[in-house]
Amino acid sequence: MGKKVFLDLKGRDLLVYTFDNGSSGSLPKGTVTIPVEESSPFAIDRSLGSEECYFSLPLSLLDFRILELPFSDIKKIRELLPFEIDNLVLGGSASVVFDACVIDKDEGKAQVLVVYIAKGTLKTILNKLRAAGVDPRVVISLELAHVVSSSASASDIAGRLLSPGLLDDNERILTAAAEIKNPTVNLRRGEFAYTADTEKTRKSLLLTAGLVILLLFVFISDNVMLIVSTKRENDSIKESIRKTYQGLFPAEKKITDELYQLKAHIKELKDKESSFVGISPLQTLLDLSNAGRSGVSFIEVTVDRDITILKGEAPSMSDVQKTKTELEKIFSEVNISDTKPSTQGKMLFSISVKGRKT
Repeated sequence: MGKKVFLDLKGRDLLVYTFDNGSSGSLPKGTVTIPVEESSPFAIDRSLGSEECYFSLPLSLLDFRILELPFSDIKKIRELLPFEIDNLVLGGSASVVFDACVIDKDEGKAQVLVVYIAKGTLKTILNKLRAAGVDPRVVISLELAHVVSSSASASDIAGRLLSPGLLDDNERILTAAAEIKNPTVNLRRGEFAYTADTEKTRKSLLLTAGLVILLLFVFISDNVMLIVSTKRENDSIKESIRKTYQGLFPAEKKITDELYQLKAHIKELKDKESSFVGISPLQTLLDLSNAGRSGVSFIEVTVDRDITILKGEAPSMSDVQKTKTELEKIFSEVNISDTKPSTQGKMLFSISVKGRKT
């Protein structure tokens, strides 16, 4: 469990109260008194620098004014204070660090206690704390807070601030516990504002942004590699398709779009499909072998959907006629379309046949 450390500057001593973080009690876990030397850093245990720290200034280092304002909104009051302080303080608001608290309200008016300290004084104290490894979250005043919380009116507060009484140790501890929960004023404002949490948040955001950028880079790199791999695979597939296409159509030299050209060839074949429906070349060749005679040979056979042309040679015209007679047993229409003698003394013929008999 973390701790809350309250540093109380009291005369020539620095009182250190250590409270358990989250504890509901007002008693510190430990109390340490450290002597203070004006020209030396505070002799604080550096391990306390990692804890949540609060620092209290004595009344002797602070100045005060009580103003009457027509509103009690503390945010508006803080916006107005620089103009009021410019008229009250030598050197104006630019020379001091200030805060305020409402101490009384009546008939729409507010009595406001303005607390301020010279910038040079606060800067010296904060530098001595930083040299000891401590950066207090809030700078307050226990003595001021005790006067405000235990006074009945604004005039009572004004009188007690002019002649403050001494606080015993128990009152200081109780007031410290209350101020940790709800500070009466906080002089860490403007250029002296506490920024450690903001800096931690900024560094955390920078780290997160760096991790996001790294993850984005990894994601993009992975996608780039995937795209390159896919492109190579696509190029390999395209090359394979081209080689296959060239194997199917070796005579075709101009190849621009294999898929489109293949579809064109398929369409061309579909257009010619009707020309081949019903044709059985193997049956035709079987019929010719059955109708053939000794010495008669078929040199060329052209099979079409409606007609088959047979070209061949026979020993004599008589053999041509006998071949025609055999073909008429198989086909319904047989005609000798051409005959002529060959140089070898044989008879060349051409016969057309139609309509195979069933």
